[in-house]
Amino acid sequence: MSIEIKTPELPESVDEATLLTWHFQSGDKVQRDDKIADVETDKIVLEVFAPADGELQTLVEEGGILKRGDKLATIREGAASDADADAGEESRDESEEKAEKGSGKKSSSKKSGREKEPEAESSVDPDRLDVKPAATAEELKGLSPSVRKLMIEHNLHPNQIDGTGRDKRISREDVIRFIEETPVAKKNLGLGTPERALDPSKAGAQVPKKTLEDMDVRRVPMSQLRTRVAARLKEVQNTAALLTTFNEVNMKPVMDIRAKYKDRFEKDYGVKLGFMSFFVKATVEALKKFPIINASLEDRDILYHEAYHIGIAVDSPRGLVVPVLRNAENMSFAEVEKNIRELAGKAKEAKLAYEDLIGGTFTITNGGVFGSMLSTPIVNAPQSAILGMHAIQERPWVENGEVVVRPVMYLALTYDHRIIDGRDAVQYLISMKESLEDPAQLMLQL
Repeated sequence: MSIEIKTPELPESVDEATLLTWHFQSGDKVQRDDKIADVETDKIVLEVFAPADGELQTLVEEGGILKRGDKLATIREGAASDADADAGEESRDESEEKAEKGSGKKSSSKKSGREKEPEAESSVDPDRLDVKPAATAEELKGLSPSVRKLMIEHNLHPNQIDGTGRDKRISREDVIRFIEETPVAKKNLGLGTPERALDPSKAGAQVPKKTLEDMDVRRVPMSQLRTRVAARLKEVQNTAALLTTFNEVNMKPVMDIRAKYKDRFEKDYGVKLGFMSFFVKATVEALKKFPIINASLEDRDILYHEAYHIGIAVDSPRGLVVPVLRNAENMSFAEVEKNIRELAGKAKEAKLAYEDLIGGTFTITNGGVFGSMLSTPIVNAPQSAILGMHAIQERPWVENGEVVVRPVMYLALTYDHRIIDGRDAVQYLISMKESLEDPAQLMLQL
């Protein structure tokens, strides 16, 4: 009995996904609840688990696009004992074939009362070629059946091909790309005797030198996340009237408070006191004063959001993601830090849920952690503004008529000029500056 495995349930606004990784190969034995695959959408990674014990048969290659309800694979229940029996019969068939080839007789062996089906064999028999096969069966072990078939057909060796799959595993697309891009391999398409340029020790010398236009490149398909991010950012640039305004902040008062209380804060709350909690609290107070910055545009209507759902851009193995701190206006400094740490941890482990990424009304992005001095961030639609934080650097600063050295950060606010005027954007940044340079205002919500 075969059990079908279909695309996992996708979020309502997501129409397709990408088969990111197979954790087992086709033909492998799996057990119930084994994680067999990861499926990537433009927002999250969904895990696929085996519904029963049996033999896995994959139907989609890594990188394949999936729609709702598409079949990923099947599991043949009770296939373990069958597989062992088939392995024994295969071994006997190979021995019989070798004996018959040695005697010059044609094979007439049958398997389980049925003739062996030619479709299951490679279209090229290595023993009939004028050259030896590039790779032995042992060297091809571990590759998927479709990859092995292509390698044998085109007399290829695994050492020649750079794998782009998990753990650098060679995929069918890698082999096809090598065949298309390598002149010697193109001759092995069934149009004559395959050339023996595929000995890994000689391959480099026998492949013609590439021109400047054909320099070595590694082609990797864009992930669903990167594809979606690219489309959304371009859409924002095409539709919104984006403008960026800047200001600078003396971070010494915040750094002094942090240095004084960070040990006690961590001891009492179990989380480190960072800069983000100060910025989130300062942002909320500034948004309360200038609600248009927290608004969004829908057709000809301006939607004023009365809650403050602050998106925090964080790095992840899949790229930049923006999980949301919901109702940040109700959070303490410790709650902000705990929530940011939890969301960042989920992002690194690809454990973010769809609900963690939707509903933001304003975004903060911190390029300073990578050393950025200044930038003009792009608005995260459908929001209307985004705050960019940057690296803290010691700079000349005038205090009471004297030039002193202070740790200074540049702030950048990019906003949609269709609904936000420059006056509101500038005053928002001034409010941020005042709160951060006098943190007591944050405590008193002034």
